[in-house]
Amino acid sequence: MKQIMFLLGCLLLITGSFAQKTDQHLQQQITQLIAGFHGDIGIYVHDLKKNRTIAINADTVFPTASMVKVPILTGIMDKIHKKELDYHQVLTYKDSLLYEGVDILGSFKNGEKIELSKVMMLMLTMSDNTASLWLQTLAGKGTRINELMDSLGLKVTRVNSRTPGREVNRNMYGWGQSSPREMASLMEMIVKKQVISDSSSQMMLRLLGRNYWDENAISQIPSDVFVASKSGAVDATRNEVLFVNGKKCSYVFCICTKNNKDISWDESTNEAWVLTRKLSKLLWEYYN
Repeated sequence: MKQIMFLLGCLLLITGSFAQKTDQHLQQQITQLIAGFHGDIGIYVHDLKKNRTIAINADTVFPTASMVKVPILTGIMDKIHKKELDYHQVLTYKDSLLYEGVDILGSFKNGEKIELSKVMMLMLTMSDNTASLWLQTLAGKGTRINELMDSLGLKVTRVNSRTPGREVNRNMYGWGQSSPREMASLMEMIVKKQVISDSSSQMMLRLLGRNYWDENAISQIPSDVFVASKSGAVDATRNEVLFVNGKKCSYVFCICTKNNKDISWDESTNEAWVLTRKLSKLLWEYYN
């Protein structure tokens, strides 16, 4: 079964790449937009209606920061699909799970009860790190999640933190790593109901459509348009992956940055976040 899933994942990526054509006009606009950025940047865009793509450093490996929570979600959904976990099962929070920060789950008292579904919501909607690390363990740890990524044909998308054998990668990339093409491809496979199962993919997409952090790429999309997304940020890295489904358009895009000179946390002025908003606005207006 693992070999079949791996071959299917590879086939989906390979056949898709052969059929796709580069949108040269849009590529030129994006190249001009990102010129002069003070850091390393990678972008991948796939127009799902016309099957046109844009790839700029799209296969370069970047730190995921909190985008790693999409692979973690995949691991949890695999457990739910196999009935090893239940979406509504009640879990017991322990103080040992605490990841220091400002997480909602971290404010729980030892022994408090919470549904698995709500822990998943906290990971994706609030990007709660305590919830995410708990779910990473419940999913079978990074090792199992990485096996799933490999089965989907994703060769560089990996969980590094708390994963045996990934210490060197963790020092380089932090919690997780991916490329713009692979992270966008994972989102696209979810959209096309190709991850775990039809029903699992649909649930994942709904969960990814409830993002509290909506002031950057999402802010440039009209509020009546469905958007599924996950962002991630640490000092020198700002990332975002989106699926946008409008009346006239349907597209996936991912922007990743690293080694950013601007490590400020003011969303209105940070260079990478300003650029992310400009890119999202450009894509929305181009496709509409």
